[in-house]
Amino acid sequence: MISASVLVALMILLPLVQMITGPTLANLAEALKDPDVRGAIGLSLATSFGAAAICLVFGTPFAYLLARKHFPGKHLVESIVDLPIMIPHPVIGIAFLGIAGKGHVIGDLMHGLGIRIMGTTTGIVAVLTFVGLPFFIGSAVSGFKKVPQRLENVARSLGASFPQTFLRVTLPLCWRSILVGFIMSAARALSEFGAVIIVAYHPMTAPVMVYERFTAYGLSYSQPVAFWLIAASLLLFVALRVLIQRGETPE
Repeated sequence: MISASVLVALMILLPLVQMITGPTLANLAEALKDPDVRGAIGLSLATSFGAAAICLVFGTPFAYLLARKHFPGKHLVESIVDLPIMIPHPVIGIAFLGIAGKGHVIGDLMHGLGIRIMGTTTGIVAVLTFVGLPFFIGSAVSGFKKVPQRLENVARSLGASFPQTFLRVTLPLCWRSILVGFIMSAARALSEFGAVIIVAYHPMTAPVMVYERFTAYGLSYSQPVAFWLIAASLLLFVALRVLIQRGETPE
């Protein structure tokens, strides 16, 4: 067990340590001064958390339905929710472009409304929401299942409406699982490359910029961008984890 644990830890840590220690301070400072680098990292963070917010708004009621209701075809629906995890992500980007293209019902409607997918922030958020949804819904469903349904029934029997019961009983008991799902979906979206590069090479997200600089200039030019992306995302996710831990009560 110790040997396996050491091997797993090294497999995770060694590439990250190399990524962090590889660039020189001068290279890191130069990359941070580059407005293109700051813009790409900012776009990645904004679109990732925007996609996670969409998962939160639309995924929460769906997750509650899956956790509380039994209906014909439920297992099929749960399998469909998990499909984005298994589909090759360049295929996701191609699928979105096919839907949004001219000649498709949805595509024609979007064009009529002035909504574009190819080469837009809207397209980036769309594919990031697609890849992040399974992670949010899975965590939210797990959280809702941990809330005893009898507590909801008691609240309803005392005259509380369904929205009141959901907001005052259910959510306070499972908010941590929902926040974890939010973090996981944002983290998954932040790391997405394959679907994004198909939908929008420009505007350029940080993973796409890392790839672009590596292919054009080599490892030394791509590492500083990767370092600042890791640093920015790590700070945000550590802050959210601390928020979760502060809400935990010792048993």
